[in-house]
Amino acid sequence: MQALRRRRVWIVSFIFIGLMMSVSVLSLNSGAVSISPSEVWLTLTGQGSKIQNFTLLDLRLPRMIAAILIGGGLAISGAIMQGLSRNILADPGLMGVHSGAGLSIVLLMYFVFQSKTITNYNAMSIPFFAFLGAMLTAISIYMLAWRKGILPVRLILVGIGIGEGLRAAYVILSLKLNDEVYMSATVWLAGSLTGTGWSIIWSTFPWIVTLSLWAFYNYRHLDILSFGESTVASLGIRMDRARLKFLLMSVGISGACVAAGGGIGFIGLMAPHIARRLIGNTYKYVIPVSALVGALLLLICDWCARTMVPKMELPAGILVSAIGAPYFLYLLFRSK
Repeated sequence: MQALRRRRVWIVSFIFIGLMMSVSVLSLNSGAVSISPSEVWLTLTGQGSKIQNFTLLDLRLPRMIAAILIGGGLAISGAIMQGLSRNILADPGLMGVHSGAGLSIVLLMYFVFQSKTITNYNAMSIPFFAFLGAMLTAISIYMLAWRKGILPVRLILVGIGIGEGLRAAYVILSLKLNDEVYMSATVWLAGSLTGTGWSIIWSTFPWIVTLSLWAFYNYRHLDILSFGESTVASLGIRMDRARLKFLLMSVGISGACVAAGGGIGFIGLMAPHIARRLIGNTYKYVIPVSALVGALLLLICDWCARTMVPKMELPAGILVSAIGAPYFLYLLFRSK
């Protein structure tokens, strides 16, 4: 049985990797400047023209890598959140973590960088403040949800309430920004990879990868948490401490993803659910397959957002929400 499951996981993984490679080629080819696959290869090997080097190496390639990194990170963050709350509808974006990170960035823009757009900031300040905002939000949710322990339903409801309050706060605050910064903030908060450069990738890459590997290393504890409190207690694991540890992992990954790509929602909801439908509920397989599903989803949505409307780019987060909102309702109606 285990051998059959492992074989299934490998087959699913290779299919998603193949699809990601295909969409990556399309993403590098398509845009205002059309570049053929052979020209892409020549450019990547240092034989392209100046315009091809700029288009591929400074614009499309970092954006493509960011889509894979952020999509995978959001998916892993969502898988962790669903595991610790034992609820398939849990997602860092829906529980207010993205709103906390977004508010911290808007505060940074308002008080420090009024004269700049989001892509002109010091590369390290964005992930730091996003992570700080996400972490403070998570701590507030955890403290307010504590009543002689943590119930998963209370944790989700408190998170939704705080998230809506923070979202209202950063919308009000963004109205006080000057026109240029306001437009930048609005697009970024909607979830956009426009202007994502290498500096943003290198500043968020360590957070996302390190915390994701840490979560995978602790996959057995996530499996145990899904059994319920009595089973966890009988195994000698402190439920509240385990939940707090995984909550901090999820928040850290989510905060770094928001710092790099803005408020992209629903990937943390959809990707783990799709992964479970394909390979089962064991987190040893759910975490990596969720990452592949999330990376593919965001890669496709960003490519479509960049190419579907001539001479205009849509925020990728809008297309993700257009898919995610109906999917959320589908999960809501079929859940007990």
